[in-house]
Amino acid sequence: MHPDLPSWVPGLDGVLSVQQVAETAASIAAMQEPSGAVPWTVGEHTDVWNHVESAMALLVGGQVEASDRAFAWCLATQRDDGSWPMKIVAGEIEDHSGETNMSAYLAVGIWHNWLVRRDFGFVRRHWPAVRRGLDWVVSLQQPFGGIAWSQEWADGRPARVNEEALLAGSSSIYQALRAGVALSELMDEPQAEWELAGGRLGHALREHHDLFLDKSEFSMDWYYPVLGGAVRGDAARALIESRWDEFVEDGLGIRCVLANPWVTGAETCELVMALDAVGERERAQRLLLDMQHLRSEQGRYWTGYVFPDDVNWPAEHTTYTAAAVILAVDALGQGTGGSDIMRGATLVPHFRELALECGCPSVSGDRVAGVSARSS
Repeated sequence: MHPDLPSWVPGLDGVLSVQQVAETAASIAAMQEPSGAVPWTVGEHTDVWNHVESAMALLVGGQVEASDRAFAWCLATQRDDGSWPMKIVAGEIEDHSGETNMSAYLAVGIWHNWLVRRDFGFVRRHWPAVRRGLDWVVSLQQPFGGIAWSQEWADGRPARVNEEALLAGSSSIYQALRAGVALSELMDEPQAEWELAGGRLGHALREHHDLFLDKSEFSMDWYYPVLGGAVRGDAARALIESRWDEFVEDGLGIRCVLANPWVTGAETCELVMALDAVGERERAQRLLLDMQHLRSEQGRYWTGYVFPDDVNWPAEHTTYTAAAVILAVDALGQGTGGSDIMRGATLVPHFRELALECGCPSVSGDRVAGVSARSS
């Protein structure tokens, strides 16, 4: 262990050493802006979802001060309604719209920070922003249970809601609601509305894929119900198997878009964590090893690789790819307390499917497809 690194920095035998993980975290910190913002890459935009993911990875990789500055940026940029602008470039808002899955994700980041550091003061400082963010998200839930994907802004004010719900985005929100309720219990401030919304959302994710906007050409729509925790057990394994041969390129990673011969590192690492969450650790580690061809100098990662042309594209190193690698190593190596963040054993039990408005038979008790609600 390097003497300057926290003892929790993980490594994974046969994939990345502790020092290599730390090097990758340092590559993210090197792209952080003075404000604390972590853009996709130098000169590009910041969105709060990828920014929070980077803050989590910075912490895991030993860049504690950089992680703290990233979370402080979240507090400084949140709007009064609880949302964040969709795109901020060098401190200037490029797209004022608010996206629900982005604004929910701070809850995941703060719960993850708690698992790693057990710093109640940090949680207390960020709790009001988590609460405002999730209150705004829940207010945009649609009758069938999915969450509207965004709200446009006009003349400096919230305006039209884009009512279609995205399967991947709503799956991420499901995880955020579970993290938010866990935080509410820690803070002793129960949030019953979030639990009701979570029950309706979980049911929609398990039973009503057809009511979400069709983005089935994207791999994220395939694995995110598993990654976000709404689908577990046999149902999760069946879902993973259902499109494995379509998206997975042996020795390279997974496609981002089905029609394009392009594998991407971030999506591959997310599938790694989804596999780990359902006990497929051997296959997860092999996939994480496969995508290491994207590793570059100084621990940076290319976004993706177009395999017919044998070229990395786009020709840039991205913070969110590096962050996903670090979190995947932590999950498989079980290095920090936060390594459970996708498995979800430390989160609250799954929500009861109450107040369903879809016409399905009522569900008695807690249920997640394939498992008891008290398991993860």
